[in-house]
Amino acid sequence: MSAIGRLFGHNTALADRPAAGSEAQPALRLAILTCMDARIDIFGALGLAVGEAHILRNAGGLVTEDVIRSLAISQRRLGTREVMVIQHTNCGMQTLTDEEFADELRRHTGVAPPFAAQAFTDLEQSVRQSVQMLRSSPFLLHRESIRGFVYDVNTHRLQEVSGE
Repeated sequence: MSAIGRLFGHNTALADRPAAGSEAQPALRLAILTCMDARIDIFGALGLAVGEAHILRNAGGLVTEDVIRSLAISQRRLGTREVMVIQHTNCGMQTLTDEEFADELRRHTGVAPPFAAQAFTDLEQSVRQSVQMLRSSPFLLHRESIRGFVYDVNTHRLQEVSGE
């Protein structure tokens, strides 16, 4: 059985239980931007329960146009007031360059990608840059409570990035 088929089967057990909450607004009024890396259990790492925060995930936990769009909706329509940016050690985005990835896509598809991979080498600087991009966005209402962190995938420990 495929992974999707197996997971779809697991949904039957969940579908028979009552929903955890009926509100779309996150209880903690918090949005979290983090990486899509499968090693990050963001709920376990932060002690979060379903319904407490909006979780935005992408490659690298980086600020993109879509992240700004999602956070603007999160703040303006769903009441979030704080944002955590969490990137992590041993991130795959540190193993490539924008140019090589664009070349790979162009070679395999014949089309230049309309996006940059946003690869980086300095993890803490990447967190600082992401936080600064959010703080400078005119679309976000609550820019004063945006903080950045590095998650260690080996120890599960968060370290706040200073100098943002």
